[in-house]
Amino acid sequence: MDGTQENQGNGTYDVVVLGAGPVGQNVADHARAAGLTVAVVERELVGGECSYWACVPSKALLRPVIAVADARRVEGARQAVTGGLDTAAVFSRRDHYVSDWDDTGQAEWVKSIGAVLFRGHGRIDGPRRVTVTRDDGAQHTLTARHAVAVATGSRPVLPDIPGIAEARPWTNRQGTDSSTVPGRLAIVGAGGVGIEMATLWQGLGSQVTLLARRRLIPRMEPFAGDLVARGLTEAGVDVRTGTQVTALRRPDPTGPVTLTLDDGDEVEADEVMFATGRTPSTDDIGLDTVGLTSGSWLDVDTTCLVRGVDGAWLYALGDVNHRALLTHQGKYQARTAGDAIAARAAGRPLDDGPWGDHATTADQHAVPQVFFTDPEAAAVGLTAEEAVRAGHRIRTVDVDFTPAQGAGLYADNYRGHARMVVDLDREVLVGVTFVGPGISELLHSATVAVAGEVPLKRLRHAVACFPTVSEIWLFLLAAYHRDHD
Repeated sequence: MDGTQENQGNGTYDVVVLGAGPVGQNVADHARAAGLTVAVVERELVGGECSYWACVPSKALLRPVIAVADARRVEGARQAVTGGLDTAAVFSRRDHYVSDWDDTGQAEWVKSIGAVLFRGHGRIDGPRRVTVTRDDGAQHTLTARHAVAVATGSRPVLPDIPGIAEARPWTNRQGTDSSTVPGRLAIVGAGGVGIEMATLWQGLGSQVTLLARRRLIPRMEPFAGDLVARGLTEAGVDVRTGTQVTALRRPDPTGPVTLTLDDGDEVEADEVMFATGRTPSTDDIGLDTVGLTSGSWLDVDTTCLVRGVDGAWLYALGDVNHRALLTHQGKYQARTAGDAIAARAAGRPLDDGPWGDHATTADQHAVPQVFFTDPEAAAVGLTAEEAVRAGHRIRTVDVDFTPAQGAGLYADNYRGHARMVVDLDREVLVGVTFVGPGISELLHSATVAVAGEVPLKRLRHAVACFPTVSEIWLFLLAAYHRDHD
């Protein structure tokens, strides 16, 4: 199949993919590698939310902030840090990593794998049919022999609060594509997006107020949110938990916005950003034509095949299936589903048992996530509370990073904490959490231990290099065996 042109007209393909972000690209790549013909449909930029308004730009912006914070923790280096960040250079770095919001390179990659790219709004039009409507109104009808894969992602959801329309709030898009530093920024929501944006904009010079109904990053262990809140507060962020916004006022479109809180207090800011959740981008993709509810999350089996649809042809990958709203997890699902589609197309038996080639088992047991705050917070698997709810008989092991000499060499007066959650019946890890400077690169070792169900008696033979931050493993395992043997 010639993939050198876009929007080549009507046609039949083995697989039609809705959405050309990282998730859609991965399922297309795996289907093509198996010899299937593939059409990819995209209504915005090829590369999706992650490439232009989420993971990539946020990390490009955050890295200078964290690098300076790291330097200030090392005697001899802190003396070299004078003045603030060059915000123009920081924004220029971001622009480079998002290719100035030009998707030419990513579009060429889609074509390079032999897939055909259709630009326009794709809607399912009955079983195995997709209609693509271009901006000029022209339409193409695509038919899928084997599969339609929905990878349309999610978008921010704004709460129904009086005055929210006139407040013109930021979402993650304005939080990552703005090139102007607001004097005062109020951020509502303290999940991953909220705490990263608070870290970023405070580091760039805003006076940030972070407002949260509960504790910070509530899906991690409580100590993670506590340590991140302490770090934000020390950086100058006004962190307020246990509070809700009840109304907003912005009578002058160019003036400040006032937030009224449930305790009667008010916060005035130059901009307000909401990071209060996501909703699936499935409201206008034709789900109703195959008996599903438009705008809903899509329930899937372990191969990411959508339940409730006749025939094994509709797949949902990434955010739309609501399993884990994380790019890397969506890509994992896409790789797995692409291989499952190819197996079904060839009539081969599926390897869809736990941890099989066609099973997304990690979605339930080994989801890793990192928040690039100061300090960083990273976790994989279950928290202690989640493990108990799941019926595991557990023991938690908690260790500060203080005794790890590698951590002390990494940063003077290194401050951080680690926890592992042990399933006592199997003596394997079901969850690990790290908080501290530079710990994001520790997470994959924990992910391997959890996903691989490595017995603790074997894990103690995985020797951490001296002197590295990863020595924390030595102290975690020693603490467990000291009290358990």
